[in-house]
Amino acid sequence: MRSSRLLDLMLRLQGGPGCTAARLADELGVSVRTVYRDVAALQAAGVPLYTESGPGGGIRLLDGWQSKLSGMTGAETSALMLLGIPGLADDLGLADVTARAEAKLLGALPLPLRAGALLWRERLHVDAPGWFSRSQHPGELAAVATAVLEGRRLTIGYRKGARSVTRTLDPLGLVAKAGVWYLVARHRDRTLSYRVSRIASARVLGEPARRPEAFDLAGWWAESTAAFDRALLRFPCRVRLSPYAWRRLPSVVGEEAAKVPPSAPDGDGWVTVELRLEAEEVALDQFLAFGPGIEVLEPPSLRSALREAARRTARLND
Repeated sequence: MRSSRLLDLMLRLQGGPGCTAARLADELGVSVRTVYRDVAALQAAGVPLYTESGPGGGIRLLDGWQSKLSGMTGAETSALMLLGIPGLADDLGLADVTARAEAKLLGALPLPLRAGALLWRERLHVDAPGWFSRSQHPGELAAVATAVLEGRRLTIGYRKGARSVTRTLDPLGLVAKAGVWYLVARHRDRTLSYRVSRIASARVLGEPARRPEAFDLAGWWAESTAAFDRALLRFPCRVRLSPYAWRRLPSVVGEEAAKVPPSAPDGDGWVTVELRLEAEEVALDQFLAFGPGIEVLEPPSLRSALREAARRTARLND
């Protein structure tokens, strides 16, 4: 969007010695002509930009001029990362700070940019939780978030079934997944995830957290969830699938389980695959979604169970 590019251009020049149009074009991924058009638009909006030709020249802001964005506090600047993500600021106890940051950001923008930002806010909404589910109560999330953001160790009381355990952790990050919050932290020599709704108590300690060098939260989370999915897949079976069932396989059994090579299609387009699923009863429930688009080849017990389930369904609907 042009409004975001104009803001980016203005902030790149603010407080700096200036920059050539060619360099700005390269950094913004646009043409030099577009840079000059954007400069003209900012000048028309009251931003004191000017250009100098010759060696050492370029596009500059008037010395001493700064946008109102420089008046934002550290907390408000951090809260900008939460704008447009419903519920996250509330869960983290940053709703008021985020509202102030948004007001300052909008007030600092020239009128053309402000109109574009308001349009996005009015016409774009992100509904984080999945269908038929609600966000879980965040519980001790505010205290956990404080430990994560300030880099301090944390002692929690964690519910595991009917019992509770106490853990002293080195927090590494927070993940919001479909409306559910998870704390990623080091316990002794292991990196683990803890569902925040199961944290019954949380106390932020004074000592700094020990954080592995170059820890990548997003990368760790992706690998951890994939490894968890793979660990559940212990039941082997072999099936034939119609073309429609083969296309639907990832949505029925999951992306990880569906990462299998198919045989060459037969005359009707059906393929044979070797699958590993959670358990026979889980496989039965999943395969019923395919209707007449699946034939179980092995094991015989699953083939028999699917046949009997189909017969019961047919009798009920006769």
